[in-house]
Amino acid sequence: MKKKLAVVALGGNAILRGDQKGTVEEQNKNVYDTLQNLVFLIKEGYDLIITHGNGPQVGNLLMSQDAGSSKYGIPPMSLDICVSLTQGQIGYMIERNLRNILTEHKLNRHVVSLISQVVVDEHDDALNNPTKRVGKIYQKEEADRLSVEKGWKFKEEVKFEGGWRRVVPSPTPIDFKNASLVERMARKGSIVITGGGGGIPVYIDEKGMLQALEGVVDKDLASAMIASRVKADELYILTDVPFIYKDFRKPTEEKLEFLDYADTVKYLNDGTFAEGSMAPKIRACLKFIKEGGQKSVITEATKLDDRSYGSKITMNY
Repeated sequence: MKKKLAVVALGGNAILRGDQKGTVEEQNKNVYDTLQNLVFLIKEGYDLIITHGNGPQVGNLLMSQDAGSSKYGIPPMSLDICVSLTQGQIGYMIERNLRNILTEHKLNRHVVSLISQVVVDEHDDALNNPTKRVGKIYQKEEADRLSVEKGWKFKEEVKFEGGWRRVVPSPTPIDFKNASLVERMARKGSIVITGGGGGIPVYIDEKGMLQALEGVVDKDLASAMIASRVKADELYILTDVPFIYKDFRKPTEEKLEFLDYADTVKYLNDGTFAEGSMAPKIRACLKFIKEGGQKSVITEATKLDDRSYGSKITMNY
């Protein structure tokens, strides 16, 4: 019997939580605690590919780069390099902790981390409309100066009066490098960590060469694309709520545990899901199902070993 292949997308809170400073100890504990919940899938015989976010880490790294450049004259690294650095950082934390967990549970699996380049369209409309906020919050005078000096684009922060933050494009992921290798390794039982932070966005120029692009790719859309490319059976998006809810945190709140494709599209088009949080995850799940996936699940990591876990989206239910 053929094993099922699942892509598990770790949300930002799996690595760093909003009320934390971001120390190595905090991040390692979060990663360890989250990965313990994947043991259920491993014991069930699933082949696994793990993707992850990098929002806080890449933002902190950009601030460090800015501080080092201002104070010590150290040349700052470009955004694509910063994404790759955080891929290595987080991939290492996931790999080491997962290896230890496998040892604890007497499970024998290879674990490998791969730096991932995600291909985007160099003419993507998103490149002309940067929306993804990265790095620190500046006062307007400093933001104006950096806009002139570095060509950065800024948008005002709603939650911080008088604050401005750099924005970069978030193009749609089309493909990722080493897709066939990742699929082959995963199908042979290795747990592959890839697509970190949505992957490093690159485009293919007229000579067929890969070129870097200043932007960030949505991690959930990238996870769905990766799941489709490796022909995964299931996609799990782990977040900080156990289910999808209609009218979330309103008196009319309703848990949506089982959803088919058509109903989910209707809910999405009706504005049922918040654009800043759940809507991108829903779009990623729908994309995966439309491209042949059997099931998408949005849930909290601690619910994975519960047979009634999470909200499940399929083509038909």
